[in-house]
Amino acid sequence: MTSSPARAFTQSASSLLRREKFKKGRAKKSFACAQCGKRFTRSHLEIHMRVHTGEKPYTCGQCGKRFKQTATLNRHMNIHSGEKPNKCSHCDKSFTRLETLKAHERIHTGEKPYTCDQCGKSFAQKAHLIEHKNIHPGEKPFKCSHCDKRFNQSGFLRKHERIHTGEKPYKCSHCNKSFNRSANLKAHKMIHTEEKPYACDQCGKSFPQKGHLNVHMRVHTEEKLFTCDQCGKSFKQSSYLKGHMNIHTGEKLYPCDQCGKTFLWVSYLKKHLKVHKKEKPYSCSLCERSFSRLAHLKEHQKIHNGVKEYMCFECEKTFISASSLRLHERIHSGAKPYECSHCDKRFRHRENLKAHERIHTGEKPYKCSRCDQRFSQSIHLKRHEMIHTGEKPYTCLHCDKRFSRLGTLKSHERIHTGEEPYHCTACGKRFKHSSSLRSHIKNMHNK
Repeated sequence: MTSSPARAFTQSASSLLRREKFKKGRAKKSFACAQCGKRFTRSHLEIHMRVHTGEKPYTCGQCGKRFKQTATLNRHMNIHSGEKPNKCSHCDKSFTRLETLKAHERIHTGEKPYTCDQCGKSFAQKAHLIEHKNIHPGEKPFKCSHCDKRFNQSGFLRKHERIHTGEKPYKCSHCNKSFNRSANLKAHKMIHTEEKPYACDQCGKSFPQKGHLNVHMRVHTEEKLFTCDQCGKSFKQSSYLKGHMNIHTGEKLYPCDQCGKTFLWVSYLKKHLKVHKKEKPYSCSLCERSFSRLAHLKEHQKIHNGVKEYMCFECEKTFISASSLRLHERIHSGAKPYECSHCDKRFRHRENLKAHERIHTGEKPYKCSRCDQRFSQSIHLKRHEMIHTGEKPYTCLHCDKRFSRLGTLKSHERIHTGEEPYHCTACGKRFKHSSSLRSHIKNMHNK
């Protein structure tokens, strides 16, 4: 009986002989392509020549598409039959082509067999490597057919061309909105699911997109990356800087078609238009209040559930929103960032500045729908409209009296409570109403 090492040697020698025989046989049958010099067997050379001649002898009977090889035609036929014989061993997906299956399975295995020889980066698909290589020499072979822009990857070109064509292939399954990028659709869907995976580690507020969180973090860091080259003022967002630049140019690009008022930002115009429409689509399920914006409804609902998650470290007062806390903190710091462009007065709140500036301009953008009277502030219009409606929404807790204004109700309730919040600094006497205090000072101390 032949020993094990001897048997192994015999098998190895036999294998080498077969390999040599195969090489010799192949060399005899090898034919060179006259166009590119590549070598093939006779039958394979005939197929290869179609690369140069462009000949496509095999036609699909369903759609008329032509192919160079029968194997390619057979694979193509699976599109019409819907047959997907190549099933993934890791998930339920199936594919018409074996090559597509192999590329897909690399998602599960993490295999990246195609490596860039310039930077060492690896890719799961050869096509991705080829596109990546365009980055290194700075080559941009893909040109937009609508403008002069060029791209180093075909995918970037396709995305860009949607700007010109207006194509929005990614449609939301919850509403009719469409998007030109899959990432934009993914971010939009979080509105419906209310998913907010990115949480602030400072205050706990969550956001649907990482970019939104990054912008929000500037609230805590006070980082202002975008600086105006005209006046040196800095801003947390580039969009704020763009809007600010219009102050220097005096340009207000967005006019209201109802009253002619113009705005620096389109977002301000959208908010303003709701004044005319009186549109309030967001209603509170716990009371009868409605809101023009979803964010305002959400903030309002915190009143009912008593959530006040933002605390002032100076006085420990708590607030429903981070913006309310920021506004409150100006009381302690004394900050009045909003300066009137007509006089030296400064204000803590932007809204107060806007209302004040109407004293100088005489602007009264809020018109009563029942008479011709106009007002500089929306709150004055609301109070006025109660004259027409006879509405008195504020009821006294101690008697049946009702009032059209909250301030009048509070003043009235002091009759029942005996509260005297206004005191004279000269003699210490206390009063229920500020008007009574003013009269007292005038008559008793200013003689």
